[in-house]
Amino acid sequence: MGVHERDSRGRGPESAPAGSGLTTGEVARRLGVAPTTVRTWDRRYGLGPDAHTGGRHRRWTPVDVARLERMCALTATGIPPAEAARTVLDEATQEPAPAAPAASAAPATPTLPEAAGEAAGEEAPALRDEGVAPRPSVRARSRAGSGLRLGDVRQECKGIARAALRLDASALDELLETAIAEHGLVAAWTEVIMPTLQAVGRKWESSGERYVEVEHFLSWHVSGALRRAAPPTAADRPGATVVLACVPGENHTLPLEVLAAALAERGLPVRMFGGALPVESLVTAVRRTGPAAVALWAQSRTTASRPLAQHVAAMEWGVRGARRKPVVLTIGPGWSGRTVPGLPRPTGLAEAVAVLETVVSRQGAVSP
Repeated sequence: MGVHERDSRGRGPESAPAGSGLTTGEVARRLGVAPTTVRTWDRRYGLGPDAHTGGRHRRWTPVDVARLERMCALTATGIPPAEAARTVLDEATQEPAPAAPAASAAPATPTLPEAAGEAAGEEAPALRDEGVAPRPSVRARSRAGSGLRLGDVRQECKGIARAALRLDASALDELLETAIAEHGLVAAWTEVIMPTLQAVGRKWESSGERYVEVEHFLSWHVSGALRRAAPPTAADRPGATVVLACVPGENHTLPLEVLAAALAERGLPVRMFGGALPVESLVTAVRRTGPAAVALWAQSRTTASRPLAQHVAAMEWGVRGARRKPVVLTIGPGWSGRTVPGLPRPTGLAEAVAVLETVVSRQGAVSP
């Protein structure tokens, strides 16, 4: 079996030598589950260890434990164990997508790494605007220290990437704020910030655990820049509120933060609930705000839930004879292949903003 090949159960070629690894009891204590649960997942779903040490003894390697940690994370969001196990094994068999050419005629598809333990090669946790082309003057390959390849991007990306690699907070804040001021939120996100995040994400993927601090550092400062650039939250207007939330189990909030800032820039009241909002809390938030629209972000297909989106879209409020429902937008790469009939699924930041503006306007909440 080759270096990158995996067996039918999605396992890599590495296996622990005899006597190494954790016992089933140690794994169970580490995960906070009963040993019988670990054995059941092994027997019923094929999530057992790669290596044995003779007889019936099990020895669990870090790779084995990572699969079980992913299983625990999925089942904690309410996904049935059988479906969660299929997801874990499917993710294990997915090979990373081939790298894009160093220079191409169109912007590279943004790809940030998923949370630890998720498959590489997912789409970016970003609202994409594929119609925005880079400046012709910067179509040649750009680099930003330590071999960080940026591809076809605006000139500003190089400075932002270098500041992030140096962990230079002051310079990074200044460069981000300048890009937003010069290009506006939507263009700055699409053409400057997102390609830089993509490059850092690629570097993280290809360098093991290196550069994780750079990705976290950059994401934190981008979040701060978005908050500083956005105007004060607009006052509530009946029926005009837009609710933004990540689905349960989803913690990638940065794309929702830029959407919130862009909507605030246009005077739309926004209620941002951030990452991994529990189902009960999401339903309560919708009932309390009576929004014109609800945007549900899912980065991973394992968190995107059609039943949840349909349930929110069916919610009603108001007096009898004038009942209203929210328009639910499913946004993020997690909804790919999980389209919910009748619900808008914008694929870019500009499109999402336009859809939400239209929804609010149709309900008569915004003056012409």
